[in-house]
Amino acid sequence: MVKKQRPVNLDLQTIQFPLPAIASILHRVSGVIMLVAVGILLWLLGTSLSSPEGFQQAAEIMTGFFAKFILWGILTALAYHICGGIRHMLMDFGFIDETLIVGRNSAAASMVITVILSILAGVLVW
Repeated sequence: MVKKQRPVNLDLQTIQFPLPAIASILHRVSGVIMLVAVGILLWLLGTSLSSPEGFQQAAEIMTGFFAKFILWGILTALAYHICGGIRHMLMDFGFIDETLIVGRNSAAASMVITVILSILAGVLVW
């Protein structure tokens, strides 16, 4: 058996991820957040549609800071996932190149657009 002589670095704090890798990881994380958010939003919808009292209860829940913060987080994750998905689709269809520079620039652009949409979502929620 031949032992491979190659460096192995498993300390994640020393690894410098490039911006496209960070964008890809965040795209996956935002997808998981949206999966959890579907359950939260369906529960809230079910509560609001159950009766007039249920609607009042859901309306009271949504007046609190914590609920608004959660809703803002859900909207931010949705915005990032949409921006990242559009970015990936543009690359898949060949509208933008799949080079390192274009990948870095498109990742930065999707993050900047998400920050803008997140601020707008905050204005909408609060």
